[in-house]
Amino acid sequence: MYRFLLSRQWVILTLLGLVLIPVMIKLGFWQLHRHEHKVAQNQLIASSLAARPVPVTELTAPGRNLPHHDMWRTVTATGTYDTAHEVVVRQRTAADEQSIGYYVLTPLVLGDGRGVLVNRGWISAGNDLTRFPDVPPAPKGKVTVTGRMMADETTAVSGIKDTKGLPARQIMLINSKELTPRMGRPLLGGYIEQTGPAPHGGKPELVPEPDHDSIGPHMAYAIQWWLFAAAVPVGWVVLVRRERRDRAEAAAAEAGADPDGEDADADPAAVPASR
Repeated sequence: MYRFLLSRQWVILTLLGLVLIPVMIKLGFWQLHRHEHKVAQNQLIASSLAARPVPVTELTAPGRNLPHHDMWRTVTATGTYDTAHEVVVRQRTAADEQSIGYYVLTPLVLGDGRGVLVNRGWISAGNDLTRFPDVPPAPKGKVTVTGRMMADETTAVSGIKDTKGLPARQIMLINSKELTPRMGRPLLGGYIEQTGPAPHGGKPELVPEPDHDSIGPHMAYAIQWWLFAAAVPVGWVVLVRRERRDRAEAAAAEAGADPDGEDADADPAAVPASR
């Protein structure tokens, strides 16, 4: 009755279904883990932003990798800006998430001579990408900066390629270890994403607070993959039953016909007698 399942076509179809089920289940768990990571990330950002501000030297030191749990913590730093070593970071997006320009990165020299990189905000790229842009001047004299503590950027984490041979004073990644040699002083690990004080005239444009409300569609994708996995055996059973029915109907039709192709159940009286 079900010997057709041993045919080449049905063996391939069955094996394909057996492969797809665990793959789809695994894809569902992958999306679930992404959902859980996003939720944990949002909770970390929210708690970090709500924590009391601390001096930047409490969280980092020269050559130190900022721990993930210290990301987005509000810090303060007091010193004077070293505009002679100011650089711009290429290919960065404004708050509208459409305009491409630069981040202005200026070292702030602390009282002990060490420096910390401060992302003062975003400016338009202008028309000539080969020259250093017109940067709004940093405040002179001693200032106290407030901002979010950020980890050094790397290609592996950010996905940004660290292009070499850029015009003078232009970089792709904000990385204190790579910038220390050109700054001429030890730099604290990581950098500050400035939130205050507000720049004069609103330029540079301060980097907006990271989104920590949306969780994305990952949970919906996980459920979809699991539904697909459940649909495979259900679909297989439906196809098997349909194939069995079609074969049974074909066999019954064949059995109801005589060897000459005439209906075996036809009325004999309807057949003319031979003479």
